[in-house]
Amino acid sequence: MTDWGDLTGELSTWAAAGQVPDFWWRDDDAQEPSPELDRLLDIAGTNAVPLALAVIPAGAGEALAKRLDNTPWVSVLQHGYAHRNYAGADDKKCELGAARPAEHVIAEIAVGWQSLETLFGAQVLPVMVPPWNRIAPNLVPMLPEIGFAGLSRFGSRKRAQAVSGLAQTNTHVDIIDWRGSRGFVGEEAALRAIVEHLVARRGGKADAGEPTGILTHHRDHDGACWEFLGALLTRLAGYSVWRSAEALFKVRIDATADSSAK
Repeated sequence: MTDWGDLTGELSTWAAAGQVPDFWWRDDDAQEPSPELDRLLDIAGTNAVPLALAVIPAGAGEALAKRLDNTPWVSVLQHGYAHRNYAGADDKKCELGAARPAEHVIAEIAVGWQSLETLFGAQVLPVMVPPWNRIAPNLVPMLPEIGFAGLSRFGSRKRAQAVSGLAQTNTHVDIIDWRGSRGFVGEEAALRAIVEHLVARRGGKADAGEPTGILTHHRDHDGACWEFLGALLTRLAGYSVWRSAEALFKVRIDATADSSAK
């Protein structure tokens, strides 16, 4: 069984080679303020960990923009448009799929971007997080054409750029058991996923340059999810491992941007 000692041991193995493995944190499905969002922002801010918050444009409004004001540790990414499933009954859920004409999907994405840019100003980054981590292959090359610089899904990436001009950094550890209890996946399973990705990076079986991505969904967390998340941030606090979305996708938030854009 994988436990905290295995994570510490793997970090020590990296350190012995003069390296520190980097991590990043993405939380999906944000739409409006809630006690769960407050808890998420607090745990990230208290631990000084940069948080990439994937926001659903169709569900976001001034209330969320106001809540995220003065949270410099938070970057906003675009989470599709409405997080609506258009796939057939026998297919995996997908909003940005092949069930609709590509030009319709891209137009909707562009409307979503305009909405997020108006709400969040420089805090929003031109990075697409497809709902359910799925996007039709023919849509990916269109993203840079409408101004996107990044794409984030789930699973080890095959290349650092999904297509020319579109950086790709994925997540690898989902702490929710979506196919089972829909609660915490369990400490052993979560730690195993983290350690296995670190081992794969170190051994050349995964892209060593892709940070290990932790994926959370604050709206769906049970108590065990929050407990594990807090423990993980505490355990990693002394290693300086966390990277921001701005750095990963080579985009920059302009600190001097007019805050009235929010």
